[in-house]
Amino acid sequence: MKDWCNNEGAKRLREKIREYWAERGYEVDVDLVDAGFVPAMRSARTDLRSNMVNGMPRRRIAKTQDEMRTSYRPVENAVEAA
Repeated sequence: MKDWCNNEGAKRLREKIREYWAERGYEVDVDLVDAGFVPAMRSARTDLRSNMVNGMPRRRIAKTQDEMRTSYRPVENAVEAA
């Protein structure tokens, strides 16, 4: 069983999240936050905090200046210039 709450597990989970979204062309920032000892768990806990909103990334990985987009929202009703 994988423990995602300890420091090593949280690091692995952070990398899995980053890799998942990077493969899809998105940049996600994920930070580790030491929550310290939690009596209910009887152990220390490490939390993850990201810049995602409702589980979705906020920005694409910019390959060129022309490809930069600031949000996840897909382009709707895109009309090609003729």
